Amino acid sequence: MRRIPSQTVCSSCLITIRQRPLAPRISQPWISERFVSLRQPSKPRPSRMVLSNQVYRPPTGGNTGGRSSRPRRQVEGPFGAMNRTVANIDPTRRGPRSRTASSTEGGKKVDGPRDERKALKMQRALASVSYTKRMSLKDRMVDYDSFDYFDLLPKIKDSIYDELFKGLVDIKPTPVQRLALPAIMGQSAPGQPQKKSSEMESFLLAAETGSGKTLAYLLPAIDALKRAEAEDPDIKAYNERYAAEKEYQRSTNFKGKPFDEPHPTMARPKVVILVPTAELAQQIMNVSKKISHVVKFKTEMLSSDLRPQQIQRNLYGPKGLDVIVSTPHLLASIADSDPNILSRVTHLIVDEADSLLDRSFSPVTTSIIERAMPSLQKFVCCSATIPRKLNNYLATTYPKMHRITTPNLHAIPRRVQLGVIDVSRDPYRNNKDLACADALYTLGKDAQNHEGPVKDEIDVRRVLVFVNEREKTEQLAEYLRGQGIQATALHRDTPEKRPGEILEVFTMAEPLTIKAPEKVGRSRKLNNVKVLVVTDLASRGIDTLAVRHVILYDVPHTTIDFIHRLGRAGRMGRRGRGIVLAGNDDRKDVVAEVKRSMFMGQALI
Repeated sequence: MRRIPSQTVCSSCLITIRQRPLAPRISQPWISERFVSLRQPSKPRPSRMVLSNQVYRPPTGGNTGGRSSRPRRQVEGPFGAMNRTVANIDPTRRGPRSRTASSTEGGKKVDGPRDERKALKMQRALASVSYTKRMSLKDRMVDYDSFDYFDLLPKIKDSIYDELFKGLVDIKPTPVQRLALPAIMGQSAPGQPQKKSSEMESFLLAAETGSGKTLAYLLPAIDALKRAEAEDPDIKAYNERYAAEKEYQRSTNFKGKPFDEPHPTMARPKVVILVPTAELAQQIMNVSKKISHVVKFKTEMLSSDLRPQQIQRNLYGPKGLDVIVSTPHLLASIADSDPNILSRVTHLIVDEADSLLDRSFSPVTTSIIERAMPSLQKFVCCSATIPRKLNNYLATTYPKMHRITTPNLHAIPRRVQLGVIDVSRDPYRNNKDLACADALYTLGKDAQNHEGPVKDEIDVRRVLVFVNEREKTEQLAEYLRGQGIQATALHRDTPEKRPGEILEVFTMAEPLTIKAPEKVGRSRKLNNVKVLVVTDLASRGIDTLAVRHVILYDVPHTTIDFIHRLGRAGRMGRRGRGIVLAGNDDRKDVVAEVKRSMFMGQALI
């Protein structure tokens, strides 16, 4: 007989086994012991379809994102922090300490709800709009659901459907257009006629970026222009003489010099639109030209991009002039030599008023306003941001000004997603050039995986990269070109091309596609991404409808710059993405609070 050893396990394991409770005896011998659970039966988990009865309470735990204390799944690439309430950076390095619900300020105890957006408070300079007023504005916009409800001339309505939005269906006015058009035209209710005012009226149009402010002030001005033209005795007499001369030349088979009598509106426009940049002047002129194809009137642009001889022809052409789109300094210099150029102006529009009425433009802009004031009927200031200084100036100078604000003023649209790259971390180690190139490659590779509407073709992503310094535009564009990315720098001293030609690729609405590359081998060239490195030159008013992605290479100095730069993406109801590169020298607390305000749909004030 074989002898069984007295001890087959070590002494420490034997002590552990003795200390464990014995498993219950199984009455069914056919069930294996491995199916027996030693745990006590737990309470049944609630169904995921049952609504919580404590929605009003914030989630418990350290994770501000919500459901549990487990960290959220990390996503590779620059969009790993998309649609989160908190940026994926550490805002405590440079940010102020957050105040608790009960704290002391100036020796006094402060209780109640707190505003955690301390960094935005330190930098904000925007005039506030109460949320009660924002909600009341939404009720006023419901009545005007179509352009047919406005008391516009039939030809103007035809130009909207046949020229401006040609090929589109279900065309509806935007919120600022629903509020501004009836107010400027004096229309009390949908379908009601206009009421003329004997006094000069002033208006402030404050609406978010990409909301259609250009049509909001341009359509009423053109409508008033054509109505006044039909009653102008000088223009009536000119048209009669022109028709008689043409009939005489036709009947006598006259082959001499045609009728060359100058038009009464030669160098005497009725509508003047002031803009800060030549690029924005070109854009507004293009919109006005489209309307003039149906509604016959003459529009010209005055900017530094034009030669002096061309400016002379635009102003003093024998066919007359109805609308001028100009920068203030150029128009003011022309008005010094010909003061009567502003003698017939009835509608004066100051677009991007926060720029044209600041310290650099204000003396020139106000001189134009004063010269046009005797004949002025409508004075309109328009901007996406209303600083407190501008708000106080308008309240003092024009106390009877009608203020038209949209519900989403000073708020970056929620359709614009914001991602943040902490450049101080690996693998960038505070190299913003590398982080920018990596973000662009991520965009390009993602676009290559989605085929366009045409087989074997992919869309070209058009991206704007904003920097704070003019010198950095050329340096960054050269670096990106060295990495195989098509990049162009645009600033005030760009020598190769005119800024309008460079911006044309990023402002045209037509899709841009290329042939899909073969997936054989690896190439350093990124052919399906076009990049424009710019300063704030392209952040004001430029309708970059084709741009879906914006990269903020430098963190903007103020919340006003945040609104305008991120406003280049997601225009006219489209979706967009913004990426902020936050380094060691940047205000990360400002970035974190902007991201939180965007997630909550709040205004940056």
